[in-house]
Amino acid sequence: MSIRTLIVDDEPIARHSVARLLRDDPDIELLGEYGDGASALESIRRLRPDLIFLDIQMPEMTGIEMIASLDHAEIPATVFVTAYERYAVRAFEANAVDYLVKPFSRSRFALTLERAKRRLSAKADSDVTPAKVLQALADLRREQDYVQRIPVPVDEHITLLDVAEIDWIEANRNSVRLHAGRNVYELRETMATLEARLNPRKFVRVHRSAIVNVERIKAIHPWFNGYHVIVLTTGKELRMSRYQHGHFLKLSRLAI
Repeated sequence: MSIRTLIVDDEPIARHSVARLLRDDPDIELLGEYGDGASALESIRRLRPDLIFLDIQMPEMTGIEMIASLDHAEIPATVFVTAYERYAVRAFEANAVDYLVKPFSRSRFALTLERAKRRLSAKADSDVTPAKVLQALADLRREQDYVQRIPVPVDEHITLLDVAEIDWIEANRNSVRLHAGRNVYELRETMATLEARLNPRKFVRVHRSAIVNVERIKAIHPWFNGYHVIVLTTGKELRMSRYQHGHFLKLSRLAI
């Protein structure tokens, strides 16, 4: 089996690393390496490769934009390469799309390549279709639209707080308090405004004065009169409004 393959990455070192590993495999026919999306797009349409290794973050034309420019019939089997794991992994895994997170080991690369080979050899029965690839990219694009870091005042300077570090958010009149481990940051912003900027798959409003990071939930216990208590990994307990039953169900799904 000869697998016609392209590498697309704006970083020369990254391209050469993938190329070196591919050249060790007798099943791979390396058609070329490209450092920009426009050149790669033209080559994909002209050469019709079976497989591409595609960097997501590239200047001018990103990997997302490049794939979106292709017709369904033109999309080859694709392994996405990213340095931004938290943005990509959930979207790719949800759609069974292959990916590599930089920097990757030789063993991780071999595992991904073997999976891509199996899917190519059983293409008709593959669970990864062009529609699923495009759906993963749409999910990824939405994830990247949400705020990832929040500038917060600390003493006389500004610190960029990664939203993944936030345990929960507390309303405090016309401002909010961001609880991150032992640190609490005051931010002049309303709960409604901040909630709109956060990924709803990761942050859920459980009370008019509390938003929680779903990944920090340890347990959800029924209380009384339709209320529930959320226990965070820090040990903090928060009451869930009885009017947030839909959010309770959502939390139950996301926390699994």
